[in-house]
Amino acid sequence: MEVLSSRILIHPRDLEASTAFYRDTLGLAIDKEFPGGTVFFLGHGSLEIVGSASTGPSPDVALWIQVRDLPATLAGLATRGVTPVREARREPWGLDEAWIADPDGTRIVLVEVPAGHPLRTDPRS
Repeated sequence: MEVLSSRILIHPRDLEASTAFYRDTLGLAIDKEFPGGTVFFLGHGSLEIVGSASTGPSPDVALWIQVRDLPATLAGLATRGVTPVREARREPWGLDEAWIADPDGTRIVLVEVPAGHPLRTDPRS
């Protein structure tokens, strides 16, 4: 299989509220807009908020978003009314993670890869 592009689709209960959350609260850049949906840049992928749903998110699904500075990101989000669902902590696998949620409760894992972590090691050396 040759993958040309990919995106995650979220069908929110309230399209306007979720679009505003990802656009205004998180500050994600818009890639495309079309009637009934918005596609946001999400690092090397995309996030599409589209249509509507009635059931809400599964607790088994989470968005994983790597940030450069987790404390600064959380401080900035706090000024926009975002309270972490779980405060930042160093996980046993060595990543610093905090959890927030979108208006429907979709878990968003904010991750900082600390200095010295194997993910920051150049395998060519």
